Amino acid sequence: MPVTDADFKLAMSHFASGVTVVTTEHEDKLFGMTVASFASLSLHPPLVLVCVEKSVKTHDAIASAGKFAVSILGADQMDISNRFASKTEDKFGGTNVERGELGLPLIAGAITNLECHLHAQLSGGDHTIFVGEVAAIRTRDGVPLLYFRSGYRDMRV
Repeated sequence: MPVTDADFKLAMSHFASGVTVVTTEHEDKLFGMTVASFASLSLHPPLVLVCVEKSVKTHDAIASAGKFAVSILGADQMDISNRFASKTEDKFGGTNVERGELGLPLIAGAITNLECHLHAQLSGGDHTIFVGEVAAIRTRDGVPLLYFRSGYRDMRV
């Protein structure tokens, strides 16, 4: 019996993940989206990966720009996650953004910001796996925003 979309989505919803916003800039335009498919890949060199659906504008912008940033959101940034997950055209409106060392837009107040040079692109079905070599890091103390079973969760006890 083949795996249905609904069965696969339900199964994957049982994996708790942090929430990130992946951003870039291309031709003087900002692009960004909420991404849960993010992971560290290598220590030497420092590599991370993000999986981005091929049909979204941010996908082509990352491929063309050759660099991207990952902002790991804190528990108090649910509204930012929702904004960047939406279909709205102006995702950056009303969002406090800072520029990083590579000139990339970073979500202010995120518990971590990573700036990456595009290291590799791999096809992954309807997504591309973008591998980035981390060039700059900013961190601060905070509680992460978590996503589990199709909703945000709070790990504070």
